[in-house]
Amino acid sequence: MLSWVAALLTGILSAHLAQRLCLPHFWKDALFLMRVIRYGARLEIYRRSSRVVTVVDRFVQQAQRIPDKAFLIYEGVAYTYGELEERSNRVARVFGDAVKEGDTVALLMSNEPDFLSVWFGFCKLGCAVAFLNTNIRSRSLLHCFRCCGAELLVVGADLLETLEDILPSLQEDGITVWCMTQESPRPGVHSLLDQMEEASQEPVAAERRSVRCLRSPTLYIFTSGTTGLPKAAVITHLQALKAAGGFWVYGATGSDVIYTPLPLYHSAASLVGIGGTIELGATCVLKKKFSASQFWHDCRKHNVTIFQYIGEMCRYLCNQPMAENEKDHRVLMGVGNGLRQDVWREFHRRFGDIRMCEIYGSTEGNLCFMNHIGKIGAVGRSNFFYKLIFKYDLVKYDLVREEPMRDHSGFCQHVQKGETGLLLSKICSQSPFFGYAGSKQLTEKKILRDVFVTGDAYFNTGDLMAEDEDDFICFRDRVGDTFRWKGENVATTEVTEILGLVDFIQEANVYGVQVPGIEGRAGMAAVIVRPECTFDGKKLFSHVLRELPSYARPLFIRLQESLEMTSTFKQQKFALVESGFDPCSISQPLFFLDCSEKSYVPLTSSVYDSIVSGQRKV
Repeated sequence: MLSWVAALLTGILSAHLAQRLCLPHFWKDALFLMRVIRYGARLEIYRRSSRVVTVVDRFVQQAQRIPDKAFLIYEGVAYTYGELEERSNRVARVFGDAVKEGDTVALLMSNEPDFLSVWFGFCKLGCAVAFLNTNIRSRSLLHCFRCCGAELLVVGADLLETLEDILPSLQEDGITVWCMTQESPRPGVHSLLDQMEEASQEPVAAERRSVRCLRSPTLYIFTSGTTGLPKAAVITHLQALKAAGGFWVYGATGSDVIYTPLPLYHSAASLVGIGGTIELGATCVLKKKFSASQFWHDCRKHNVTIFQYIGEMCRYLCNQPMAENEKDHRVLMGVGNGLRQDVWREFHRRFGDIRMCEIYGSTEGNLCFMNHIGKIGAVGRSNFFYKLIFKYDLVKYDLVREEPMRDHSGFCQHVQKGETGLLLSKICSQSPFFGYAGSKQLTEKKILRDVFVTGDAYFNTGDLMAEDEDDFICFRDRVGDTFRWKGENVATTEVTEILGLVDFIQEANVYGVQVPGIEGRAGMAAVIVRPECTFDGKKLFSHVLRELPSYARPLFIRLQESLEMTSTFKQQKFALVESGFDPCSISQPLFFLDCSEKSYVPLTSSVYDSIVSGQRKV
């Protein structure tokens, strides 16, 4: 008997040691996967029920369950679940007769509590809401309305001036404009706050927001990509519910306080941040705009336990002057994406052992990775079971031709473990791709067909990734006509079009270059000056300042006599990207965007050295 027990214990110990050596993350993987499956099962129940449950339904449920709990804290003022529920009811009452189920309403607002009131109010009327990026202007903004089909716009009082150039066009298109003011600020613009004060706070009939299919659109979130102008990514109720589970899957609870300094028009703040807060029944501290100097003060003041980030944000925090009380806080977790390895380590050194939870996934994409282990430098982790649920592949990519490499049969080729490849995600019933509003061509350009077998279809993420021997997935770079700067995607084709409007520019090729020590790629443009003209740095500076958001303005200009083209007559960027912006290695004239001089000034060796050393901020 004793020998049998000894043998059993020896076997258990051996199995445990083997697991620790061969599968060190087994239990963490298993527990994480169980949470994913549990949440997925809930979504399946929602899908099969007679009445589909949405994020707004969950908000109403939480408002009934915990009406007096703080849902939002904004500029020191707490707004309870009950108060936001009543205020969104007032919005629904104001527009109850003006809109119908299936209509699209555009929302152009900065971070503020009434962003949620308006969003939820229109959802209660069965409308889809289009979140407009507050940085875009004029032509791009007008394009956004037309591609999502919005017939009504609600604009924040602080953003009304951004519509000055296009307000006549909006009115010509029959778009009604409402502003978050007590009285009409100008002819043709309606005031909303006074209407809300007079409206009833009683809820509208639940049938008005009832959804028969989780795959029907609830939001349009605009994203820049390889096709130039902003694209309206279709966000369905299914996608919104999936994003809302992010915090819960990482182990957050209703007692957490979540700090959201990211703009609500981004999916990270609205879908993951606000949606996740609602799912937990937690509290969200909403910041109008990120401030590195105020970040830790806010976290201490409000007892924040979780914060949302992008990689750039953490770098800004690490660049702040050191203080004695940097580790004096209750923050346990950060959830976001784009955290560089060196910043990750420095962040831990400065601010303590905060669990950094990377989430990888584009707004419109059909794939998500989550780094639940917390390995520095990884955007996610996979395993055998995960791959059964999410069908993704890394394929060989030709950087010169800017397209996936195919074999003699015309099919894509898998990369080896550890090798960098283009990330593709299979489009199927489990992982649908809903595309973009306004044009089937935009949607089709993100789909690769006949990838491994004839007839299959994959979503092209446009990202180069690598998966190591331990199944950790790391981001390597972006491909195509998009790069990332200051936490935003920059579409080179849109910037190229804007530069082409300058009278002395004949042709432009826009790309991103790496600046040592800074996340992402800074914008650079190789341009050909018209033969009868000369380069005018002041005129170009004024043009990009007026027409482009700050993150999309090229920091560097390179004058050339001709632009290289591929065999298929596409602009060649690879050699330009590789050569960077060093005047010592580039013979053509280079210029740098100098805000103090309000001009593009010659990029000399001394200016270059000041940029590379970090003395001159970019």
